[in-house]
Amino acid sequence: MATKAQQAKTFVHKPKYSTRTVNRCWKCGRKHGYMRKFGLCRICFRELANQGMIPGVKKSSW
Repeated sequence: MATKAQQAKTFVHKPKYSTRTVNRCWKCGRKHGYMRKFGLCRICFRELANQGMIPGVKKSSW
């Protein structure tokens, strides 16, 4: 199924069972590597964090 169609199908209705919900990145629609706190996949999170678009997130160094 095409990416846009898959996203549309995911967000249209609530599934019959709660375990069938698929969390997707709101930016690209990716379902793997999803971070609940931000609603993003790891790739989009890294891009936005490096640009300084996510408040309170900075690159760690020790």
